[in-house]
Amino acid sequence: MSKSGRNRARNSFNLRQRLRWVALALGLCSVSLVGRAAYVQIINSDFYQRQGEARYLRELPIKTSRGMITDRNGEPVAVSTPVASIWVNPQELLRVPERIPELAQALGLSVDDLSSRLSQRSDKEFMYLRRRINPDDAEKVVALGIPGVASQREFRRFYPQGEAMAHVLGFTNIDDRGQEGLELAFDEWLRGEPGAKRVIRNRKGETVESDLVRAATPGKDLTLSIDRRIQFLAYRELRNALVENKAAGGSIVIMDVATGEVLAMVNLPTYNPNSLQGAVPDTRRNRAVTDLVEPGSTMKPLTIASALQTGAVTKDTIVDTNPGYMPVGRFTIRDVPRNNGVLNVTGVITRSSNIGAAKIAAKMPDQSFYDSIHSFGYGSRPGSGFPGESAGSLRRPTNWDGATKTTMSYGYGLSVTPLQIATAYSALGNGGRLIPPTFVKGQRNESHQVIDPQVAHDVVAMMETVVTQGGAKQAAVLGYHVAGKTGTARKAGPNGYERGHYNALFAGVVPATNPRFATVIVINDPQGGKYYGGLVSAPVFHNVMEGALRLMDVPPDDIQSWLVAQQSGKTGHAASVLPAPPANTPLPADAAAEFDAAVPHVQAPAPATAPAPTGGTQ
Repeated sequence: MSKSGRNRARNSFNLRQRLRWVALALGLCSVSLVGRAAYVQIINSDFYQRQGEARYLRELPIKTSRGMITDRNGEPVAVSTPVASIWVNPQELLRVPERIPELAQALGLSVDDLSSRLSQRSDKEFMYLRRRINPDDAEKVVALGIPGVASQREFRRFYPQGEAMAHVLGFTNIDDRGQEGLELAFDEWLRGEPGAKRVIRNRKGETVESDLVRAATPGKDLTLSIDRRIQFLAYRELRNALVENKAAGGSIVIMDVATGEVLAMVNLPTYNPNSLQGAVPDTRRNRAVTDLVEPGSTMKPLTIASALQTGAVTKDTIVDTNPGYMPVGRFTIRDVPRNNGVLNVTGVITRSSNIGAAKIAAKMPDQSFYDSIHSFGYGSRPGSGFPGESAGSLRRPTNWDGATKTTMSYGYGLSVTPLQIATAYSALGNGGRLIPPTFVKGQRNESHQVIDPQVAHDVVAMMETVVTQGGAKQAAVLGYHVAGKTGTARKAGPNGYERGHYNALFAGVVPATNPRFATVIVINDPQGGKYYGGLVSAPVFHNVMEGALRLMDVPPDDIQSWLVAQQSGKTGHAASVLPAPPANTPLPADAAAEFDAAVPHVQAPAPATAPAPTGGTQ
């Protein structure tokens, strides 16, 4: 073969070889493309489907209303009202920056601030502009047709009772979630489940199609044990008492003795849950549930009940309180302003004898005394379910020193909340059966017998003498037997008990022959010249219970006194039936004894006699 022939054959072979390689390469490319298409369309289709849908498909939440809260009579005390929130897609709005000033003006915002916020979130697709505004105002903003701007429906909580029920209800945050009080305790029950809808939008952000994904489930309603009428009555009277006595604060708790239901709970100072701006955080605390006080002489009925229950004393036991003072280790406790001499057990309560209570407590074994007081709920959380419940402070006998038991007998050396005191007094009024408190109408917590019914009946009868003969005459309610106990406890400071600073207490049950209400009033640091519980807190008890008994249609159990008042033409204040002594009458023993003369557990000195209050007796 000639040279040219060989060249032609070689070129032909190279061409065929190249064609084969080209065909192979094309074949591999085809296989690769088919494989990639199969991967995209079949194997990993979900990812690309989501990416595509993200350009035009959105799933939006459907807000649901929070359940309504009502009082025991069905009156609304917390409701949700519809509002609207304006939001924007920053990416869309930033494409038309010339519309930003128009939007800022419509929302009442600064153009610079709005531009800055949009720039900071330029990579986001959602940003709130204004939350919870009037729906009509929101509609006007959306009607401007500014790209990326839309509104969504939300709900805002409203509290018709305002300050009067603030501490019981608490409040919700901007997302309608419970933050404090019963709003927090029952948040899951009240808030419901939001729904969802899927929408398709065009390139202008306009919704062209929507589809319901999940229906919204509204929150469940909640019926409280609170009676808003009694609540407001207690709020008004406590406020008046604080103004009159120049006090720093106060609390009232009213419980239904037979059920454990809390009918009213008020604290001052308070706040407006409808407008939290500027509210001092300290005012939001429900002091009746969280704050501790030493119970003072309101402890003495529990000491007597414990002694009767353990058999340490009987109703007829004689207690010699001579000579009016008693050394306890390095300290001396006193009955002031006078020596009460020889008393029976009832007299110890009537005259509020510190020495009498101490001598009776001494007859009981330490563990028995502790167990009995603990059974009344002191040293344990009440179990109402309210957030932040305090258990108080009740030391075990192994941690007592030489004076602990003595001072505990008349209300020092332990700390409790007003709710705990109310629960204990409810047990006395309920035949010795303690029912943990509840804020829900119809709920019945498990009860247990803490003392014998006869013992409870006897102690309640003893407490009646405090109102009829002792220092709490101003607690009397015309037509009803009232049983109660005053208390005046010095306030502890960083360096021991502070002179001139007290908590004035009154705790009682009414009607005494068949108790319906147990009520506790604590007034913090009265500075109006009076500080004894019988002078400061007992009148509040009278004013509140007089109204509550009428509102709840509780029949009177003391018709005789009512008839006497009718005949004399005096049917107003109970003081017309039980007149106060003249101003120069010596301070009654019950009032004077509230100023406990020795409190060894903090080594705070106290005067031998209490400074006499102005304005008559306790």
